[in-house]
Amino acid sequence: MTDRLITSLTNDTVKNVRALNMRKERESTGRFLAEGLKFIGEALDQGRTPELLLVGMEAREHPLLDRAKAETRAAGGEVVIVTHPILEKISRRDNPQTVLGVFEQVYTPLSAIQPKSAPCWVALEQVRDPGNLGTIIRTADAAGCGGVILIDDCVDPYSTEAVRATMGSVFAVAIARATSAEFLAWRQSWPGSVIGTRLDATHGYRDASIQHPALILMGNEQAGLTDTLAAACDVNVKIPMRGRADSLNLAIATGIMVYAVTDAA
Repeated sequence: MTDRLITSLTNDTVKNVRALNMRKERESTGRFLAEGLKFIGEALDQGRTPELLLVGMEAREHPLLDRAKAETRAAGGEVVIVTHPILEKISRRDNPQTVLGVFEQVYTPLSAIQPKSAPCWVALEQVRDPGNLGTIIRTADAAGCGGVILIDDCVDPYSTEAVRATMGSVFAVAIARATSAEFLAWRQSWPGSVIGTRLDATHGYRDASIQHPALILMGNEQAGLTDTLAAACDVNVKIPMRGRADSLNLAIATGIMVYAVTDAA
């Protein structure tokens, strides 16, 4: 099979893929963009095949690239060869990756989550920073968490910035979305501890008694966890600030909590 070659920056395929950098396009199509052969390999290992695989003309031969091409074609996707300027235009980088993939977004319904399949899960309320969200997804994967639940108006986990920060873990970790009302109703049947994080909590993060599977709730970068969700927790804990800084970056704080909880399992 001869792969299609695209050299024009104004080609419709190029325009459509580049548009996936915009949230409205991702929402309307249910697709997203992943950059780099490592990302593509992570997807393939999780049974996720790109609908469209764009390969730069200068891409070096590699067994993983051969696999990506073969599995894309076998699944009914298309492999397209493109020029370096096209890769730059799509990725909006001067030194772009030589392999890009367009994938279908996947969200796990709350009803499909099996709490006991992992010792720890993470829920995030109104997270705004894509880098934070992507790093948290990566950390949840590294720590063996079951997934990440996004509550109310969170940043898009399939934005280019968030996906980059996951380093491929976006394909390995279940991602769910819910309103606060939906989450609170679903939380009632959670079989383990629900742990909130608040600076005004009385318990230290290592002091609380935890029943696994644990569900960790983290709040917005600026405002923290709302009173409504904090009240729904079995216990609220804090990470002590021992220096002049009055708070931690959200992704760092989540990482501390995740490992504290999973290490206690």
